[in-house]
Amino acid sequence: MARPLMPKATAVWLVENTALTFRQIADFCGLHELEVQAIADDEVAVGMQGLDPVQAGELTQEELERCEADPTAALKAAKPSLPQPKAKTKGARYTPVAKRQDRPDAIAWLLKNYPEMSDGQISKLIGTTKPTITSVRDRSHWNTTNIKPQNPVGLGLCSSNELEKAIAVARARAGTVHGPVAQPGPAAEGPAGMEPAAPPAPAWPPAETGQD
Repeated sequence: MARPLMPKATAVWLVENTALTFRQIADFCGLHELEVQAIADDEVAVGMQGLDPVQAGELTQEELERCEADPTAALKAAKPSLPQPKAKTKGARYTPVAKRQDRPDAIAWLLKNYPEMSDGQISKLIGTTKPTITSVRDRSHWNTTNIKPQNPVGLGLCSSNELEKAIAVARARAGTVHGPVAQPGPAAEGPAGMEPAAPPAPAWPPAETGQD
């Protein structure tokens, strides 16, 4: 059963303005019966302004009168006249304000190490927007000079499991396997024991240009 938005304030009003029993009030407000009795004895919620549940649309006058006439009856909350908000299950995650400045670094890291990951995946993974991803990619972001690629897990923007799952999905869609990043090797050398060939010396004397 739906509970009043402000249970104690509602209980205060019901104690002061109705003939309901403590149990009826306690059951409706989600409180303990002894707590309602303490409210009636001015031991709890002293000075609290009561809230009329009928005026608030949480209880009908007919239901109130029905339960006043029958001490064994239980109050039934009124059906809300306004539609209830639905829980959001999809879309970009919420990122705390303190961590939002780290998102460009995480975006740069993901673009560098996992280019097969779509902008939509990155957006949902670390709670950013596609325009921000685009600006980091084409280096038009206002703070481009200070962006340093960093792992989003280390920045606390996502968990390692979430990152691994996103990578697996991206690889499956792209049909590729992400191999290790190639490391820069030494300069090309000739046969064993030989030094690399030196660059040719410039011609000397320089060609005449027709000027003294």
